[in-house]
Amino acid sequence: MHLKISAVMLVALLSGCVSTTETSAPASSKPKTNTPPLVQVKGASAELIASRLWNGAATPEQLIPLDATELEDLWQRIQLQLTFEVPQTRPIVEQRNFYSQHQSYLDRVANRAQPFLYYIVQELEKRNMPLELALLPIVESAFDPFAYSHARASGMWQFMPATGTRFGLKQNFWYDGRRDVIESTRAALDYLQYLYNTLEHDWLNAIAAYNAGEGRIGRAIRANQKRRLPTDFWSLDLPAETTVYVPKLLALVDILKRPDDFDIVWKFISNEPKIAVVATEGQIDLAIAAELAGLSVAELQALNPGFNQWATDPDGPHQLVLPIAKVDNFSRMLAETASEDRLQWQRYTVIGGDTLGKIARQHKTTVDAITRLNELTGNTIRIGQHLLIPMSAKAADSYELSQQNRIAKAQNRSSGDVKTEYIVQSGDTLWDISRAHKVTVAELAKWNGMVQRDPLKTGQKLVMWHDSTTNPVTAITRTVNYKVRKGDSLARIAQRFSVSVAEIIKWNNINTERYLQPGQQLKLIVDVTQV
Repeated sequence: MHLKISAVMLVALLSGCVSTTETSAPASSKPKTNTPPLVQVKGASAELIASRLWNGAATPEQLIPLDATELEDLWQRIQLQLTFEVPQTRPIVEQRNFYSQHQSYLDRVANRAQPFLYYIVQELEKRNMPLELALLPIVESAFDPFAYSHARASGMWQFMPATGTRFGLKQNFWYDGRRDVIESTRAALDYLQYLYNTLEHDWLNAIAAYNAGEGRIGRAIRANQKRRLPTDFWSLDLPAETTVYVPKLLALVDILKRPDDFDIVWKFISNEPKIAVVATEGQIDLAIAAELAGLSVAELQALNPGFNQWATDPDGPHQLVLPIAKVDNFSRMLAETASEDRLQWQRYTVIGGDTLGKIARQHKTTVDAITRLNELTGNTIRIGQHLLIPMSAKAADSYELSQQNRIAKAQNRSSGDVKTEYIVQSGDTLWDISRAHKVTVAELAKWNGMVQRDPLKTGQKLVMWHDSTTNPVTAITRTVNYKVRKGDSLARIAQRFSVSVAEIIKWNNINTERYLQPGQQLKLIVDVTQV
């Protein structure tokens, strides 16, 4: 493959060699005039392109415009449509040095990108958006659709929950659109277009806002306007993370423009579609769908990371992403499969103490799914009543990439010699549990594949790890509602329940300038083994 040589030849012909000397010139984030891509045939080499040029200085009129879609390598298709100028400033050089010293990292990125990159490139071209944005998932997630950040951003494009909702990404028990590559790509490009139109039609500012938020970049622009200063990205006062974020992208752009200069090879990805979206017409078990498609369950889940559970969302989207080679057979097999055979059902008899919520948790489904399937008009059920419950076609561990199994994998990743388990009680918080077991909140979150701000659910299992030299604390915490009595004080209550005054104040948001009143209700999180 002559990707690197041909690209360098074209860049040199069109714009002159780019100096590697560090400069302070700002990058232009406004695309140059659109000229036809100078690509010609599949695998066009430097020699072939050079043979089509007149002797002497070349001009655009002397070059034969070629269609980028005809190239064999998708990276080359992107490369020949890059429009951003990349200044050789210290932040960019530092980021470029990191990438250029980690060929294996870029290889892993290419492996993850392989099924999805063509789709992203095609969507950018349809919208006439810069092809540089095809590299943004490298910065965001290393093209990992299951990526989950400490700030609760999720998916290949790293959407926060609220931003995802704002741009139409559904998030519920069954499905998280932030991880759906098709839907999240649509939302990410919508968001980037919105930011570009909002922030003075400057792509670097739009990209910065994708990281820091439009409000933060907007305030920085207005501050510079008041001081009569430039409002380009390089002139703005921005958070430290954002001042590195944009140079990361530009460093990747620079390496893709001239990989020979940095001894980097972009792992070949064929310039052809790899996936297609196929309608399923309704909810379907992923194991059944995988069998119809001739895939393993894990292969199907890897292409459809938006589905949290063992089946698609009963409310949609009613579609699956499949390898193109599997589409025809899947569609034929699906048409031959009756709708009632696309899910399995269990007949359940209600017993004493059952609630719809309890039954749903036991069977890894939702109250809404049970209610609709059984045509219930409310949440009231009676002992002896029969309910149809949707159930997975295979054992839970067969759905390797389900949310439950990904969490279990994190929990089983040893971080000590002794593993203990804790079942979340009503009113528990990560802080309360970590204190009771003498671990940090950060450790507890890490061991359970969570971030510190994730909400807990009653009945949820958490794991903790301890070294064998440290006796794990086997505290049993419960939330107690305590009614203040005459003569009580915070100190007396704290002593009685083996907690601290500061904890009582925190749990109840108490104004310390006011006295406790008899009859006042206090929430206490108590280790019942110490009371």
